[in-house]
Amino acid sequence: MAQETVTPDGEVVLAEEVGNARVVTLNRPKQLNVISSKVVKLLAENLEKWEKDENAKLVIIKGAGRAFSAGGDLKMFYDGRNSKDSCLEVVYRMYWLCNHIHTYKKPTVALVHGISMGGGASLMVPMKFSVVTEKTVFSTPEASIGFHTDCSFSYILSRLPGRLGEYLGLTGARLNGKELVAAGLATHFVPLEKLPELEKHLLSLNTGDEAVVSSAIKELSTDVQIDEESVLKKQAIIDECFSKDSVAEIISSFEAEAGKEGNSWIVPVLKGLKRSSPTGLKITLRSIREGRKQSLSECLKKEFRLTINILRTKISGDVYEGIRALTIDKDNSPKWDPSTLEKLDDERVNLVFEPFEEDLELKVSENEQCRWDGKYEDSAYCHQ
Repeated sequence: MAQETVTPDGEVVLAEEVGNARVVTLNRPKQLNVISSKVVKLLAENLEKWEKDENAKLVIIKGAGRAFSAGGDLKMFYDGRNSKDSCLEVVYRMYWLCNHIHTYKKPTVALVHGISMGGGASLMVPMKFSVVTEKTVFSTPEASIGFHTDCSFSYILSRLPGRLGEYLGLTGARLNGKELVAAGLATHFVPLEKLPELEKHLLSLNTGDEAVVSSAIKELSTDVQIDEESVLKKQAIIDECFSKDSVAEIISSFEAEAGKEGNSWIVPVLKGLKRSSPTGLKITLRSIREGRKQSLSECLKKEFRLTINILRTKISGDVYEGIRALTIDKDNSPKWDPSTLEKLDDERVNLVFEPFEEDLELKVSENEQCRWDGKYEDSAYCHQ
């Protein structure tokens, strides 16, 4: 039997070996477990080691404190704004890791007790089993700050029913635990008070048999019934409005619906949509739409390009202005440039989607025998 790995209390990722189970805990509770460069590196190292370890049968991921993960470390991006490609390494490592999370060869269970947003949700949704509670809150709010739905979410959102993906990506609307299960973004709903019992039960299984793991989770899970006021009950309106060709047409259609009886729920959503970065909205809509016809690896390569080009301010510096207004100065009064959708033409948006030279693209191995190849250390970026 494997021995428990002793890790310093100050470590940002705690890795434990309990019998045949492996547990990874995101351990930045005061920062809501945001994902830093060190977090990504440690996650990748542990997941690769455990996939190759014959004694490791089951992998569990959870977050310390009140959050699962609030996503990428925005301050890290902001602090690097004046240094060219200061965050390129962590971005490359994260997208490379996303591919391995989606395609992991052993059963994975995410125990998501609280906030799971943006890149943090990429450690939840792709898992074989994602367990949520009444305290779980999910959102992909990146477009609102001049960024885009990244970390494989152009792949994930584009495969949701109807136009729900466009709605979530453009509005950053929040879903609760029951809604996540109903939408197919989580597999099980377990009351928060039963989560410790579930974890203890999973650790005692000593098996990687998916049927056994599934049965263990089902024992403590409950069926979900979503409220009548849930956005998931508004699918017809969402499909009608968010199927329009452009962001401007989506907003116009949504405005028309807001004026109808019983649609007061649209008003605050519309307000947030109009306050969002025009650049972030246009890039996000196109990325999700392209994602419907792209494979996972194609989506990740595209998202890698988008992220690097956005951080390089290739067509706009909105991402840094958005972070400033949200988390640095906290004035919630961003000054977007360009300031309106009309001032940003499609030809300019095309620039952030253009392919890189082949050796500068994200490396995603299609060969199962060497699926852990393509690391940052082996990339052209590391040898420039």
